[in-house]
Amino acid sequence: MSNAAITDKRAGSLRGATLPKWSPWAIAAGSIVVAIAICLGAGFESKIQWGLLSGLIFLIATYGIAVRVEGRRQAKDRIATGLVWVAFLVALVPLVSLVWTTVSRGVKVLDFYFLSHSMGIVPDSQPGGGIYHAIIGSLEQVGLATVIAAPIGVLTAIYLVEYGGRGRLSRAVTFFVDVMTGVPSIVAGLFILSIMLIFKMQPFGFAGSLALAILMMPVVVRSTEEMLKLVPNELREASLALGVPKWRTILKVVLPTSIGGITTGVMLAIARIAGETAPVLLLVFGNRFINNNPFEGAQQSLPLYIYQQYAQSAGANAAYDRAWAASLTLIAFVMVLNLVARGIARWKAPKSGR
Repeated sequence: MSNAAITDKRAGSLRGATLPKWSPWAIAAGSIVVAIAICLGAGFESKIQWGLLSGLIFLIATYGIAVRVEGRRQAKDRIATGLVWVAFLVALVPLVSLVWTTVSRGVKVLDFYFLSHSMGIVPDSQPGGGIYHAIIGSLEQVGLATVIAAPIGVLTAIYLVEYGGRGRLSRAVTFFVDVMTGVPSIVAGLFILSIMLIFKMQPFGFAGSLALAILMMPVVVRSTEEMLKLVPNELREASLALGVPKWRTILKVVLPTSIGGITTGVMLAIARIAGETAPVLLLVFGNRFINNNPFEGAQQSLPLYIYQQYAQSAGANAAYDRAWAASLTLIAFVMVLNLVARGIARWKAPKSGR
């Protein structure tokens, strides 16, 4: 017998018996069949019960088979892996269900006419109308909020990481950022509304942008701060050792290195405020007609449009369908923002050498 064959035989004896790679799929398929048979026999018609029982049977079967073939140690590893997969599938169920429900119900009235017309004089109980005025309002309100909150949030994070150190001001800013992170959206709306009442101002789109900016700022600060902390200190030290000023080091070295994470954080903050309804309801008030000026007059937004259409949907299928179509449009809007963020992050990320 050759030395290579002896080595392979010894390695195999050290490893012991192992389950084939296809065994998890076979166990999963068998678990699903057994769970469905048990549920049908017991009269359980809920597919959620079928799924939960399938996961439980899969974990038990995986552990039992792995103990017999591979031993307890490998069986524990497989059961841990199985728990991760089961938890992932359980978390995936509501997401898939939400997307499927929104798409299946939203496509009924979602067409070019729906996207290019406002409600105008169309009654909520009658078919017709669209969300063009809501799209314009959402884009302007979220855009203005981003213009306000993103620079302030990024500059605040730069101060905390690059200049603040452990000083009193830095600790105070960190504390208030943490407090602002948990502020309910209705509180931000009431704060701006109190200012509007003092100056006797009427509802307008920019007021909603101010409330959304308050909600957006702490998310931008926190995400940017974490990204800046991930930049290696060696890069800063190398730049400073060459005599480059600190502000230029931050601008040319630190920010380009972390631009991908910062952009992602800003997009997450935009997604956080894009679906807010309470401050918009208080400050923007809603409008059935197109208003392109966010600084004068009431405006509409997609979340507020969805809320108002659903509130009027009792006995009116047209309003109900419009609410779902607007929800699908809002989800698509957030998805496009994330794709744009990924593109910008990849474009602006520093090129790594080989």
